[in-house]
This record gives sequence, C-alpha cells and structure tokens, in this order.
Amino acid sequence: MSNSIAILGAGESGTGAAVLATKKGHRVFVSDKGLIENKYKEVLSQYRIEFEEGKHTEELIFAADEIIKSPGIPDEIDLIRRVKALSKPVISELEFAGRYTRAKKLCVTGSNGKTTTTLLLYHILKNAGLDVGLCGNVGKSMAMLLAERDYDYLVIEVSSFQLDGMFDFKADMAILTNITPDHLDRYDGKFENYAASKFRIIKNQRDTDYFIYCNDDPEILNRLDIYKPSASCYPFSIAGDIKREGAFLDSKHQPNKMYFNIKSDIMIMTLEELALKGMHNAYNTMAAGIAARLLDIRKEFIRNSLADFQGIEHRLEFVATIRGVDFVNDSKATNVNSAWWALDNGYKPIIWIAGGIDKGNDYSEIADLVAKKVKAIICIGVNNDKIIRQLGRYVDVCVEAASMQEAVEMAYQLGTKGDQVLLSPACASFDRFNNYEDRGNQFKKAVINL
Repeated sequence: MSNSIAILGAGESGTGAAVLATKKGHRVFVSDKGLIENKYKEVLSQYRIEFEEGKHTEELIFAADEIIKSPGIPDEIDLIRRVKALSKPVISELEFAGRYTRAKKLCVTGSNGKTTTTLLLYHILKNAGLDVGLCGNVGKSMAMLLAERDYDYLVIEVSSFQLDGMFDFKADMAILTNITPDHLDRYDGKFENYAASKFRIIKNQRDTDYFIYCNDDPEILNRLDIYKPSASCYPFSIAGDIKREGAFLDSKHQPNKMYFNIKSDIMIMTLEELALKGMHNAYNTMAAGIAARLLDIRKEFIRNSLADFQGIEHRLEFVATIRGVDFVNDSKATNVNSAWWALDNGYKPIIWIAGGIDKGNDYSEIADLVAKKVKAIICIGVNNDKIIRQLGRYVDVCVEAASMQEAVEMAYQLGTKGDQVLLSPACASFDRFNNYEDRGNQFKKAVINL
C-alpha cells in the first residue's frame, strides 16, 4: 500500500529510508533542520525526492501518514511530541526497512563491542560463501542496502536509538554484548531506561529464534527474569564453564582455551590462534562464534575467519611509534566503559587524550584505573570541568587543549620512551568533530605530522 512518508533527518539513515521508500512507491518528503551534506543531497536529487534543509515545514510533516525519524533526533523534542499527539506513527529506519527483506536478520547491540562483533560475524559469513549484507551503524544503513538488493542474511549493528523506534521488527538472531551506562542524556539520566532500550533487541522473538548474551554482565543477568526471552538462549563467559550450550574460557584449568559448545558439538580454539587480542575481544569473538555455529557454518571457516580477521579502524588502532612513544587511536570509545577497556589494555604509562560531549558520564568509576596507569590527561572537550574535577587529582598532569593538533603535540612533549599516548575520549565527538571517524582521522594526521 502506498503511503505518504515524512522523513526527519537526511544523514545515512534518513537518506537510505527515503530512497527505499521511493523505490517501493511511497510519496516521500525529507526534512532536516540542519544543513544536508552534499553527498546526500545528490542522492535525494537523483531520485527526485522532495527535501528541505535548515527548517521543518510542519504542515508537510503533519500531513504524512507515517514519520521515519533518524536515530539522532530525540523523542522529547517538541516536533516529535506534537506528531505523536496526532496519533501519527513515528518509527525508525530499521523498523521501516525490515518490512522489505526476506533475509535472516542477525542483529548486534550493546554498549561496547558491537561494531567489532558485527564485523567479525560478517567476516565469517562472507568467508563461508553466504549471501550476506552488512548494514546498520556500520557501513550503509539497512534501508540503503535494501534499496540496492536483498540478501539471504543481514548482519546489522543496532543502536539503542534505533531500537526505540522498533515495533514489529524482529531479529532472527539477537546478540547483546553488554550494558553499561551510555547515552543517559537521552534517557532522562536513568540507566534503567537505557537498559530497557537495549533489551528491545529481543522484542517479537519466538522460540525458533536465538538470543546470545554475555553471562558475565550483571546488568543483563539481572534483567533476564524481567524480560523473559522467548528465543533459545546462548550465553558466553570468560569466567568459567557455562553449564549449558554457549561459549566460555576454561578459567580454572586451561585459561588460554576458548570452548564453543553448540548443538552438543564442541569446537576449541586457543587465545593465541585468535586475531583479536585482549579479554574484551574474547567476548566479541565468542559472541560471533556462537552465531556462526548456530548457522551451521563449518568449523574450518569459523577457525580461519577468527584467525585472520583484521581489527576495525578507530578501535584500539595502533598508529605509530615516535621517539619510543606508542600512539593508539581509540576514537570509537564514546563512553566511560569503552575507555576503561582501552586503559585496562594499555601496557605502558599512559598519556590519555579524553573529552567531548559528556553523555551523563561518571568518571569516578575509573578513578582507580586512572591512578594506576595514567600519568597525564589531556582534555579536548568544549567543557572539561567534570573530567578535571573527578580525575585530575589522580594524575601528575591534567591540561586542556584547544584542538586535536595541540593535544597530540602536548602529548608528544609529555611523553618519554616507553609511554603510550591513547586517544580514548569516553565522550561523543560532535562538539568539535563531524563524528568519531573525523576525530580519529584528525588524531592520526596530527601524529603523522609530528
């Protein structure tokens, strides 16, 4: 059935939804209160899609049968409240795109590790020769991908904001990596609201579907009885033997061995064989490995894929060693827990570049780790008061930089042989950068220019 659809936001998600909706015969109007990037304007013009920028023409939006809202737009803004008051459906691009695929949808969410897990699972399926597409928060939006063609399998990285606008969409396989405080500014400062959003990943699942989750995460375990997954559940853990099918490290007897016990069939790999190092990546590897085994992918494909996978850009990415100082780009660390992983994996005295748009962070959670491993903090956010107040007393030096170039130069001056300069902001990037990729690229450019 043809509808009139108003799309709010013209980034990757909104433009993808507009193209897919147009191809499916809907009447489409795109509205962005900011300026639209030229690359998206060109796509909209190519498909003759009506759009506006720098404003929202409310009568055109209110006249639509359905509203697709980009994930970056909060539900609490006045326009969205008024749309909902008119009983107009407000959905996510994920919800809309899900109507137009026959694919098995393998969905990955979590506060940390979801991008690595998504890319690793896609890598395994691709190596096994399956017809698989990659989309969501990594790569193309789901709608844009489906506007080009459908697939047998879709590996989708899903954010909490996308899940908030999900109603009928169903993940055939849902992976929840962990739940730690993040984006609390979008959830009334309440962790419970954010956790509830993450658990929407299992909404609409049936007993023929799968739910893969971290058995070491107390926030997930505390909520299993509340949300009562209908899907078959497969936990993973680095803490010891899982007394059911899933994946685990044998922490008591052989801590270097990872076991995948799926369908009463055991697959074992050593940590040395895995391309991804570190305990945080052990979790990501187990999650992707369980999913692959449930899809009956041959063990040899899984083994080879887990052994040759290349890490993702901007996530604990080694950049260079200059004058004996290692520079590491972890720009994708947009919350405190991500930064904790980066600091914990740092093996040298660390000069930590941090800051950005605070999302309700409590930096005191990592104070002990900072005191143990960090010698200096360089703040790059517009407002660094909270970092300085909560962490400044634990380090020898805590200073502010006006730009990434200045931050890197300051770190270089502070560093001595054997130190590690770590960009791991623990914050969103939109105060001074287009996105975390732009922030990471500016860091790498500044390092190379030293």
